[in-house]
Amino acid sequence: MDNFVAIDVETANAEPSSICAIGAVKVVDGCITDRFYELVKPEPEYYFRHFTLNIHGIGREDTENARVFSEVWRDLSEMIGRLPLVAHNKAFDERCIRAAHRVYGMDYPDYPFFCTLSASKRRFPRTLLSSYSLPYVCEFLGIPFYNHHDALADAEGCAKIAMTIL
Repeated sequence: MDNFVAIDVETANAEPSSICAIGAVKVVDGCITDRFYELVKPEPEYYFRHFTLNIHGIGREDTENARVFSEVWRDLSEMIGRLPLVAHNKAFDERCIRAAHRVYGMDYPDYPFFCTLSASKRRFPRTLLSSYSLPYVCEFLGIPFYNHHDALADAEGCAKIAMTIL
């Protein structure tokens, strides 16, 4: 794939619509051309689970003055345009994005949505990788990767995997 937007979301809790951060990396003609990152104020006033706080380090005080999903998505959708989306574990990210669209009464554009996790499982036998999680796949492919569970870092890692194997 030469043209797409890799996307990653982090959530405040187990509620899919509780998006608290979005990262995206735009790839055009096989080159990264744009990056997007923004904290999101989950609505309604979602609580932040200790479990998720320990994963991504984002808490209520970080998102208190952030824009809500509908405002953030308006800007992000301009970057996406008509490009397909890619995520590492598409099932999670797409479920969250769709749920947030429902919460805000927004129409969800049916983006073609691809998954680097599924592609990695199809492409690389289990004997080659101890895990198919983002850091392991990046390491296996020689892609520098830092700051797992930072939405922008995860989107960039996903973009580089997609440029390599999709």
